[in-house]
Amino acid sequence: MNYVFETTMEVRDYECDIQGIVNNANYLHYTEHTRHLFLKDRGLSFAAMHRKGVDAVVARMKLNYKVPLRCDDRFRSCLNVRKEGLRYVFTQDLYRLEDNRLSFRAEVELVCLIDGHLGSSPEYDEALLNA
Repeated sequence: MNYVFETTMEVRDYECDIQGIVNNANYLHYTEHTRHLFLKDRGLSFAAMHRKGVDAVVARMKLNYKVPLRCDDRFRSCLNVRKEGLRYVFTQDLYRLEDNRLSFRAEVELVCLIDGHLGSSPEYDEALLNA
């Protein structure tokens, strides 16, 4: 699959549970961090948009855990994005670098709140959809 953005990360020991695998909630941190890096790469600051009263917030997630990541694993975090109505739909995949196996897949739907009301953001449209 071709992606519009990719970054590489490494699992830190404190992200793992007693079984030695990444705790399920940390996959959400990885995908959120990737979305923020993508915004920065596109010249848009999540924090600056918040100060303007525009907040992109998660509305829904569909998560698929495939092959677990473990301490010190390096992985590639990839994303694609499309717009459906007012929703931005991200497809995000994490691949373990050691063997390029899919570890995690998420479909994440975001919406924009403008001064607390559901709306459309030209800045987010420009940054996300012209990748």
